[in-house]
Amino acid sequence: MTTKFLRTLSSVASSAEINKKYEVWRRTQEAVTKLNTLQSNAQTLEKIRKQGGKRSEQNVPNMIKFAERVGISLDDVDKLSIIHVSGTKGKGSTCAFCESILRHQGYKTGFFSSPHLVEVRERFRIDGIPISREKFTNYFWDVLGKLEKTKKSAEDPMPAYFAFLTVMSLHVFLKEKVDVAIMEVGIGGQYDSTNLVRKPVVCGVSSLGLDHTSILGETIDKIAWHKAGIFKPGVPAFTSLQQEAALNVLQNRAKEIGCPLTIVPSLPMLDSNGDDITLGISGTMQRHNAALAVQLCKVWTDSRQKDQSQQEAPSEDDNNHQFILNHTEVKTLPTAVTEGLRQCRWDGRDQRIHKTGVSYYLDGAHTLESVQQCIEWFKTSSAEESKQISGRVIRILLFNSTGDREANVLIEPLVDCGFDAAVFCPNILFSTSNTVDATNLTVTKESQLNRVLANMLLFERLAVKKLQQQKHEKESTQTDTSCSAAKKSKLDNDSLENGDNSQHTVCMIEDSVITKDFPCISSALTWATQGREPNTSLQSFTEVPSKLRNAEHIQILVTGSIHLVGGVIGLIGSE
Repeated sequence: MTTKFLRTLSSVASSAEINKKYEVWRRTQEAVTKLNTLQSNAQTLEKIRKQGGKRSEQNVPNMIKFAERVGISLDDVDKLSIIHVSGTKGKGSTCAFCESILRHQGYKTGFFSSPHLVEVRERFRIDGIPISREKFTNYFWDVLGKLEKTKKSAEDPMPAYFAFLTVMSLHVFLKEKVDVAIMEVGIGGQYDSTNLVRKPVVCGVSSLGLDHTSILGETIDKIAWHKAGIFKPGVPAFTSLQQEAALNVLQNRAKEIGCPLTIVPSLPMLDSNGDDITLGISGTMQRHNAALAVQLCKVWTDSRQKDQSQQEAPSEDDNNHQFILNHTEVKTLPTAVTEGLRQCRWDGRDQRIHKTGVSYYLDGAHTLESVQQCIEWFKTSSAEESKQISGRVIRILLFNSTGDREANVLIEPLVDCGFDAAVFCPNILFSTSNTVDATNLTVTKESQLNRVLANMLLFERLAVKKLQQQKHEKESTQTDTSCSAAKKSKLDNDSLENGDNSQHTVCMIEDSVITKDFPCISSALTWATQGREPNTSLQSFTEVPSKLRNAEHIQILVTGSIHLVGGVIGLIGSE
């Protein structure tokens, strides 16, 4: 990141401007470095996990105290006109659609999201744009300074990383005087740091699935309980279509809390006039997210107009805003809404970046359902691109998974995609260093590398299983005695198909797909692109097998972790 930044500065003519921009960048680095000290280290986080989240009930009360120490009371928070969204899959996309729709309707928007892809400041967006480095730095030191001045008298001296950023988001939105603040829940809902919000205008729940099970519980009903924790008495709430078990919990909690809950059907391709409803984010699931966003924005705009006590007779344009979704049709949407949907951008989700000789397909899918959707999108999009290329096209998977996610659930469907090679690496940019924005103290480097190797071995095992099933239906093939000793040694340490570590089994891996693990994203991309990516170093370039050479084009699917996707975007740049 430092080298890339300095290269950018070199194009600036004025040395005074270079000095000024460098100083802003340097102060931002200092701020983010200081912010990272609020991350819980790996050992502390493991202790919290073993406690089963017993301290989580204090999260919201502590958040109220932190906000008050910064000079933000609950009454101040109430002044923000908030759309609050929880969910497992698509909550970020839903919020992005909301932001784009309302911005295209002329409102000043604030959007707090997590995690960030490349820079921390992405989490705070005003009118769809991350706040500048200069504003980020000023707001950061303002909030930190007030917290540090009061920490001697506080029982819990400083907030953790995400709690701090949540307080900072409130500070930013109040200072920027936004018309609407769109708040994406971090984890869960009931005990999430964002749930100090007591009077949102409307709440939404996107599609639910199994994720963060060590914190939220291992069943869909337990997870749904947490997600519904953002419901507030009398505040309208909407949910995407859910599994029956999840929906039952959402409905029961809504009834207990006194919150009207409505189920939102998916957004069709056409409205009632036959006009296209085009989305700026690819993927079939996005029609669920877009539909949820449309309803949330409709409630918000209705509330806004009511608050402003507009008594004028409705014009033809006003009538256009009276749109609703139902199970049979979508009435005509206002132009601003359709434009908001069409022009919405949310990097790292069903995103393609095309370069000479290589295309990156980026999706931070990390649950079974989201990986299945990612595969569907990748197969369709990559096939369409391949039709436009005259020469040979190869497909490569770049994968990592983190946290308590079961890698086998994510990897097994990927094995069936017909990749020519599968590459595994940790969410570390360079083998010797990381940018301050990408620094993660919650896991050790050793544990990350161990997870990478385990992921690769699992992929190999599943690939062999698939190939054995295919070869069982065909005639047996002779053993290829040219298998690499390194590959065989790696597999000898791991049971493979009931302990069968034969040379024949090892060679079947070579027949099915090439696998490779790397200590960092940069090395993995250098190998996967065969040196075609100009933003990675060739110093660690490893010779690729002949099977992969001389391809006209390389298609790389990056998935399994939004942090991995962010690391790749940070290296190659975003279109």
